[in-house]
Amino acid sequence: MRIRLLGGLEVTSPELRQIRFATRKTSLLFAALVLGGRRGYRREQLCEAFWPGRSNGQARSSLRQALVDIRRAFPADKDAGVYIDGDQNAVALIAGPDEADISIFDRKLVDGRPADLAFAADLYRGELLAGESIPDGLDEWFGPYQGMYQRKAQQLVERLSLALSEPGSAEESACEGLAERLLASDPTVEAAHRALIRIHALRGHENAALRQLESCRALLQKHLGAEPEALTASLAPSLQSRARPEYQRITPGPDVVSQPQVFSVSTKHHDRPSVAVLPFQNLSGDMEQEYFADGIVEDIIIALAQFRHLYVIARNSSFAYKGRAVDIKQVGRELDVRYVVEGSVRRTADRLRIAGQLIDTSTGAHLWADRFDGTVANVFDLQDQVASSIVGAITPRLEEAEIERAKRKPTESLDAYDYYLRGLAAFDRTITSRSVIDDALRLFMKAADHDPEFAIAYARAARCYATRKSNGWMVNPAEEIAEATRLARRAVELGRDDAIALSYGGYVLGYVGGDLDESAACIDRALLLNPNLAAALGVSSWVKACLGEPEKAVEHAALAMRLSPFDPRLFAWQFNTGLAHFCAGRYDEAVAWAGKSLRHQPNYPSAMRVVAAGNALAGRLAEAQDMIARICEFDPALRLSNLVDVLPPFRRPDDRDRYIDALWRAGLPE
Repeated sequence: MRIRLLGGLEVTSPELRQIRFATRKTSLLFAALVLGGRRGYRREQLCEAFWPGRSNGQARSSLRQALVDIRRAFPADKDAGVYIDGDQNAVALIAGPDEADISIFDRKLVDGRPADLAFAADLYRGELLAGESIPDGLDEWFGPYQGMYQRKAQQLVERLSLALSEPGSAEESACEGLAERLLASDPTVEAAHRALIRIHALRGHENAALRQLESCRALLQKHLGAEPEALTASLAPSLQSRARPEYQRITPGPDVVSQPQVFSVSTKHHDRPSVAVLPFQNLSGDMEQEYFADGIVEDIIIALAQFRHLYVIARNSSFAYKGRAVDIKQVGRELDVRYVVEGSVRRTADRLRIAGQLIDTSTGAHLWADRFDGTVANVFDLQDQVASSIVGAITPRLEEAEIERAKRKPTESLDAYDYYLRGLAAFDRTITSRSVIDDALRLFMKAADHDPEFAIAYARAARCYATRKSNGWMVNPAEEIAEATRLARRAVELGRDDAIALSYGGYVLGYVGGDLDESAACIDRALLLNPNLAAALGVSSWVKACLGEPEKAVEHAALAMRLSPFDPRLFAWQFNTGLAHFCAGRYDEAVAWAGKSLRHQPNYPSAMRVVAAGNALAGRLAEAQDMIARICEFDPALRLSNLVDVLPPFRRPDDRDRYIDALWRAGLPE
């Protein structure tokens, strides 16, 4: 093993000489290539991340210089265990399976025997790249990897502590060391506390185990203001029954929970959708899958909590139902939630199947169900995939269910959120027309009138004006552009921590207000707040296309569609993909994607224009002219002379000029 990332970056040569790269950025680039593995990265992607703000030529030159430094340390020859491979477009670090600690760590987790787990525990010296000074911007690159390996280490310490059978073993020592390292980094890691509790109990030191439990409770209160999870609290009864009397005299009785219990939630009626994610059932009969299932649930809870319009019940409360047969309606009453997510994990040989479903607690009706299949070898990748897929699938379902609830309420009892939901029903879930957009705008403004701090309502109202601009429906463009910009600015001011408000407010500031830089800043912040928000990725694809970054635009639109494949805004993301391909000069792909958009939303003039322009530049003038005739029927006033009123604000003049020229070739009147 010559490359260590866990606990800090450490690289040695075959002669065991420590390798130091010329610059800190080269060291971090090397770490990124190790994490990327054989799939590598596009050079453009590395340039943008590691040398932002530089011209393309300067960034590529810096990248080449850094790669020369790495190649100097790891020359590519026939016996090389580590070397750089790549071409003009992409680059990867090729390393053998035993060259990097993270490769060995991951393999030992999959092997799963106690000795393998102990080996992995010893490899985890600390957090990924601990102690490295990571500059602003690159923390977004490395952050997901750091979080992933922290989760793996926490799951590892739990698995290993449960596999211990006798005191004094090498596995016990490795588990104890890992638990102490985890707590040194974060004293609230309950899995590490539980591991130490089990180790003390295994050694017959019940009093020490109880002290560890109390220490866990005190640290959680101090740092998080929270109680221990039900799984932690459930360790107390057996310890108390065996503990010596002298400990009982100094232990405050009420502080030790004798049974896993339901943590009650305020019975206040929420005016936002509320959801609890229950522990997934382990149908495998394999205790190792228990932690995989718990990890999925924890990831889903964390991801859902990033949606500020949802009330998400904390893990402590929902895990109180672990191992119990539950009645969904009773869970709804006890936790005061409208919706519950439940699921199961089943392992057969080397295959895993995860099933999930979303249930309305008031009726018991199943609103969504799906299953996910994968291999044990890719267990952690599958965990992340399942969590993001479930979140992406259920958030639109929750929204649809809430809209139906609002529709059933009498109009005299509507509040701000109900007006907002009715506006959504008009805006996103019907074929677009001028009257529909007018109704949606009226409803969003009513929501804002009822709640002047309702950031998303302002953002959606501003979005209505953007639709009016795109369709040529503005009656007084100067006044409406000013109002749209005012509403968008109000949305992003009120919603600095609201990813949806930032997404749509930012989009309007770009399309209607023409400020691409502010638009991109708002949307980037939305993605930082909630990387699972398909709407943010969708509008990000649009702004990336406008900024002249078509590859990134296609990538973000594809991720939005994967996260939310049945989203009512799917047609917009398909159009964004078509627009990006047009900007990249791929006219056949542009026409295909814009055509998909029109199949979902036939009255979408932006997609019509891309189809016409793409066909014209691909040499299919008859098809282009047919689409222009359809555009003119939809918007008789559109001309080349006023086309600028509806065009995206392209940053690259060539994109704008080709678009206008293509529509001229297709026959748009002057």
